[in-house]
Amino acid sequence: MRILANDGIADDGKALLEQAGFTVITEKIPQEELASKINDFDVLAVRSATKVNAEILKSATRLKLVVRAGVGIDNIDIKTAEEVGIKVSNTPNSSTLSVAELVIAHLFSVARYLFESNREMPENGRTKFKDLKKKYEKGFELRGKTLGIIGFGRIGQETAKIATGLGMKIIAYTPSAKQVDLVFDHLPFKPTPVLHVPISSLEEVLRNSDFITVHVPHQSGSPALLSTDEFAKMKKGVVLINTARGGVIDEAALAGAINTGQVGFAALDVFVGEPDINEDILKMPNTSFSPHIGASTIEGQARVSKELAETVIAFFKDKE
Repeated sequence: MRILANDGIADDGKALLEQAGFTVITEKIPQEELASKINDFDVLAVRSATKVNAEILKSATRLKLVVRAGVGIDNIDIKTAEEVGIKVSNTPNSSTLSVAELVIAHLFSVARYLFESNREMPENGRTKFKDLKKKYEKGFELRGKTLGIIGFGRIGQETAKIATGLGMKIIAYTPSAKQVDLVFDHLPFKPTPVLHVPISSLEEVLRNSDFITVHVPHQSGSPALLSTDEFAKMKKGVVLINTARGGVIDEAALAGAINTGQVGFAALDVFVGEPDINEDILKMPNTSFSPHIGASTIEGQARVSKELAETVIAFFKDKE
């Protein structure tokens, strides 16, 4: 069995697959060549860079399984995969902590203006130290502030655990539950602490949050979840964080809301049209950016590759 890990795979996962008798190819095939070469492989493993479109899937008479190394599968044409009988899986568990910690990193970056002072200090730190000190002395603390979480699955819940440890209040929206119990089983306390989080409406989250972070899927071309009407319902000066998918937040509307001050700050790890990002978005004031690295920690990628390998091995074992 041949596996194409077209966006790479960590050594731990590759070793597991090879021990199970699979041949793992990690040499990237360009997007435009993939349809013509996909029949050399039984499994295609991707992250977000490779787009598994209808052309590729319809050309893949040998392919049995596509695995997304991560949570979202919006870069895979699920409908066509079903039509041609190719199984699609993902690795929903392994990147949870990495993404949640990036949310908190952006929160701190915004709260203490690190996104801006880190750029200014190398240029003006020696000559304008007192001016910069005065400029950035208006940061704020997170304790006591309300974090609204839209999408309260694994990542949303892990973010809530960390934020709770910082003393933040949690208000969450998800359409699939009325209450979620957060179990703090990573803490060395007995009995294990549990926090009961009642689920609020989306409008309650919008109106009552000092910070809002989104953790929901999004299909390209679908309307944004948060746009002008939703911004108008938020507290003036709210902070928005998006580590989910580009397009969940309407970027043009966000730029306008930042310019008016309705949105105080935005922290974005994902963008519409990646990697062809709208340059105007990157020029917005009061913004903290990262290049879609939510799941990209050493530990997270090791866990993802292991979960991917276990998924592939289990799939073919069930076929025996």
